[in-house]
Amino acid sequence: MPLKFFQIQHYSLFRILKLQNQRAVLNQQILRAVRMRAGAENLLRYVATTNNKVREQVLLELSFVNSDLQILKEELEGLNISVEVYQNTEETFSIPLVPLGLKETKEVDFTLPLKDFILEHYSEDSSEYEDEIADLMDLRQACRTPSRDEAGIEMLISYFLQLGYVENRFFPPTRHMGILFTWYDSFTGVPVCQQNLLLEKASILFNIGALYTQIGTRCNRQTQNGLENAVDAFQRAAGVLNYLKETFTHTPSYDMSPAMLNVLVKMMLAQAQECAFEQMSLPGIRNEFFTLVKMTQEAAKVGEVYMMVNTAMTQEPVKENIPYSWSKLVQIKSDHYKALAHYFVATILCDHECKNHQEKALSQLYDYMPEGLMALTVLKDKVQRKQLGKAHLRKAVVYHEEALRVCGLCKKLRNIDVLQEVLTAAHKRSLLKYAQQEKEDDFLSLIQTPDILPKTEHKVETITPQFSKVKVKDFFHRLGPLSVFSAKQRWTAPRTIRFHCEAGELGFSLKGGSPVQIYCLDPACSAASMGLKEGDYIVSVGGVDCKWLGVNEVLEKFKSVGEQPIEFEVISCQDTTASMHSKSATYSVGMQKTYSLICLAMEEDKIDQTKKAPLKLPFLSWGTKNRQKAASTLCLPSAVAGSSQTKKKLSPFALLNTESSLY
Repeated sequence: MPLKFFQIQHYSLFRILKLQNQRAVLNQQILRAVRMRAGAENLLRYVATTNNKVREQVLLELSFVNSDLQILKEELEGLNISVEVYQNTEETFSIPLVPLGLKETKEVDFTLPLKDFILEHYSEDSSEYEDEIADLMDLRQACRTPSRDEAGIEMLISYFLQLGYVENRFFPPTRHMGILFTWYDSFTGVPVCQQNLLLEKASILFNIGALYTQIGTRCNRQTQNGLENAVDAFQRAAGVLNYLKETFTHTPSYDMSPAMLNVLVKMMLAQAQECAFEQMSLPGIRNEFFTLVKMTQEAAKVGEVYMMVNTAMTQEPVKENIPYSWSKLVQIKSDHYKALAHYFVATILCDHECKNHQEKALSQLYDYMPEGLMALTVLKDKVQRKQLGKAHLRKAVVYHEEALRVCGLCKKLRNIDVLQEVLTAAHKRSLLKYAQQEKEDDFLSLIQTPDILPKTEHKVETITPQFSKVKVKDFFHRLGPLSVFSAKQRWTAPRTIRFHCEAGELGFSLKGGSPVQIYCLDPACSAASMGLKEGDYIVSVGGVDCKWLGVNEVLEKFKSVGEQPIEFEVISCQDTTASMHSKSATYSVGMQKTYSLICLAMEEDKIDQTKKAPLKLPFLSWGTKNRQKAASTLCLPSAVAGSSQTKKKLSPFALLNTESSLY
């Protein structure tokens, strides 16, 4: 590739990173302003109630802070509408697309909390896991500035999946880990702080969706492949945001509230529909009857979906936080594409000698015909065709003028040159078409313009994220199988069992996958006298970790000892405390009270107690003597809870599928 291409790409990336840094600085300034406002309001409420002079000073200070805060939020809105930074660097003549900015966050130090938990809960030397903790923190840091491509998406998904493993291993449902996660609202800049890993997971999901939108806006819309990639990117963005909306409810951040996410999903699908229309019109729109009929309904479809987005943006509580320039741009696009639809119909009626077999195609454009007109009559009567065509042209001109008027109302949009050029060119084209028609009596051509029925052959839909396609390895794999060694299950400290085999017999059997479990323990054997219990898990043999070894592999290690005493370590499962509802105090500056206390309900996996144990359980041992003793072996109560033959493998994001895990 030429050097100039790489220079342009590098410059574009530099501008995006500069924009992100500006967003981070603004977030800090907004935080300070919000804190000052909160302090002034408290002073006004508790101190300045009796002293009028102090009250006036506090009101003046509060007015200044509110003014400063409004200016900062307008600057943040300016960054949100800086769409030209994210557009493709090639020359283009298309209306810009709107990307989402990434949520900003503060650094998080996992080191001490995770090391303490490893020592306390897993009874292991936490210093041996410093590299794993460092890898986790490095991955999180890298996720703050991902590359705007598939590699960046894969990195964010990898961290999201790692959070699933971290949640299951280190975040018990009954208490908090003392790790404070801080994320800034993408639209208001207001920070939300929580000791809750679900805030971290939800924010990463939002950034995955936002990154897809940035990838979509950077696609080259002058090529079929680029437009196809743009459609796919916006559909995937909508899928991730919709997944976030359905999975995480009552989120403590406006940008991730169900109402806001609903609007964002609609907007991304509308942009995907717009790119699909551009994909169809890229080779050029032939001035042919059926081609124009098709493009008419496609343009009307784009106008309709943008009108639905605009309606959603004007509803409470979204309209207070959605960028003003976004809502105006959506309104402009709705009017622009409606105007295109009327222009295409006018071209059909004014430029073509319609035939009878085209009656059905023409009638499908309308929900109703103007009073006194029929599709067949319009096809046969040239005068009526011209009158109806001019009516559509007048409607097109009205929509174009409205789009230009709305664009002029917003300072941000007035400064986007390509937007002004596209709207002006389309407006002039419709005016020129109208002027080319015969100079008929205006009173004869004042026909009510019928609405055009929208229709598309390229319906866009959300693409549900497929996280399983990204393969990640649990950073804390050495702690053992996640189905056993999780934060929800409590264990005793490892106990060392040292015993001699009696006549080549162990005195117990082994079962299960990884780790191996003690089964059919003979209470009279030497291992039992050393403290071995039914249901214990073997975690090491001869000082070698064996949490991931199966029955045959552990037996081989026992055999390799020979005549020497067998020494291994076991742990016992303690009674898990019943699931309980806990409250998470949420520090959320400037948020409504409804967001300041988030109730968490983490339910333990329910064990089906109705299943009966089989009459004869399989087991492995040395020789046949132990089989004879098995009939009289006493089974301790702990063996019932820990003797499940099949263990359910936990997905790293399994907790997302239950209502109890929501905010």
